[in-house]
Amino acid sequence: MPQHQLLFVNLPVADLARSRAFFTQLGYRFDEDFCDGESLCLRLGPAHFAMLLRADLFAGFHDQPTAPPGAVESVLCLTADSREQVDALVDRAVLAGGRDVRRSDLGFLYGRSYSDLDGHVWEVMWMDPDPLRGGAADGAGARVENGTRAGGVVPRLDEEMR
Repeated sequence: MPQHQLLFVNLPVADLARSRAFFTQLGYRFDEDFCDGESLCLRLGPAHFAMLLRADLFAGFHDQPTAPPGAVESVLCLTADSREQVDALVDRAVLAGGRDVRRSDLGFLYGRSYSDLDGHVWEVMWMDPDPLRGGAADGAGARVENGTRAGGVVPRLDEEMR
């Protein structure tokens, strides 16, 4: 199975200064060594980055039409350490001008998503590790708001996935 050391997600943005202010309000930092007048390097984790690129620069990275603002081309899913951290981050995003998109609560899996100022959808999720290790999961009353209930299989946490 391929293993990657770093992850860079490239996203087109309309206004770099506005995007910088938005993500700074959420508590994120930027790697200034990779920021310039055309792009910002948003630090998502030790080896995870989102490159926020001026739309014209982003268009040069591919040979297909770029999705127009407001169209969803992907959902970026990030983990949080607790349900409270999920809520805190999404609530900050909404206060900073983002839009609350979706909430899902399956008991052992809780997530919310927001769209940023350019319409990119960011999902923030927390997963209780006990059901993945063979413990009981309380899925009673699980619900999804503004969407449909997820019906997929949760992968086992084994040494290869950690």
